[in-house]
Amino acid sequence: MAPPPKPVPWNADLNKINEIFESEKSGAVALEKDGEVVDLVVREEVERVKGYPKLVAPATVGADGEFMVGAAVGTREDDKERLEHLVKAGLNVVVLDSSQGNSIYQLEMVKYVKRVYPELDVIGGNVVTMYQAENLIQAGVDGLRVGMGSGSICTTQEVCAVGRGQATAVYKVSSIAYKSGVPVIADGGISNSGHIVKALSLGASTVMMGSFLAGSLEAPGAYVYQNGQRVKKYRGMGSLEAMTKGSDARYLGDTAKLKIAQGVVGAVKDKGSVLNFIPYTLQAVRQGFQDIGANSLQSAHDLLRSRVLRLEVRSGAAQVEGGIHGLVSYEKKYF
Repeated sequence: MAPPPKPVPWNADLNKINEIFESEKSGAVALEKDGEVVDLVVREEVERVKGYPKLVAPATVGADGEFMVGAAVGTREDDKERLEHLVKAGLNVVVLDSSQGNSIYQLEMVKYVKRVYPELDVIGGNVVTMYQAENLIQAGVDGLRVGMGSGSICTTQEVCAVGRGQATAVYKVSSIAYKSGVPVIADGGISNSGHIVKALSLGASTVMMGSFLAGSLEAPGAYVYQNGQRVKKYRGMGSLEAMTKGSDARYLGDTAKLKIAQGVVGAVKDKGSVLNFIPYTLQAVRQGFQDIGANSLQSAHDLLRSRVLRLEVRSGAAQVEGGIHGLVSYEKKYF
């Protein structure tokens, strides 16, 4: 029989574990905490992780050296119990998940979280107007999600006639949120690196990338073939399928006899591994910032608020000439 794995402290870093593999010629290492084995690391896992790109933002790791973790909860009474367990498990930030964040339910939930867990960051939303944002900022949110009906699988604007153009929403909300030091997350409408540059230039601090990442190898779900293309299933939380799995509370439909879908179920094309297209996307965003004369996110926001950076609406003809056109054929290859 093989010898037992060599024990190391549970918070040992990757370099320490790799040294043991090299010196002991062992295939596994046991992570111990308070005399108990809490995890087992095998050589194959370390080799795989060593191939990952380095973290872009040190802020991803907390002061304790561990990854910062977020979780989403609703705004009902039973969500308070769920939040309690999440905090005990080491939660760093909570997202209050709602299709319309400017509600009495969310405002009360924000106040509750900041009162009971003052060290916990709270992200509120979704909002699209300055009025909505102001109410949540006054309630105590630490961040705002912006977007309503702009996601690729969302039909809220069509079904309910509620929402706003994403560029306008990000600009308007960020223009008031920055005065209180509240960062903005652009949620929806991101399908390429150019959209990221636009969102960040309009005042957002970060973006959500649902459909952008949904076709990746690392995304949940299995690949299937559809019309000769390798795709992955991607569903909106407002779709009837998702509502039957519990998302109906997000749209206040858990007590309704007739559920109104505000999203669809679709499929996205296989994009391969994020290890390939995320570095490409990051570099494309950097070059976009270089072209507008910004060397950082803050400098881009400063250029916007000083009116040095200007944006204008493109006509239909301008959009056509801004893309690939006039060719008999072409090969679109990114990496």
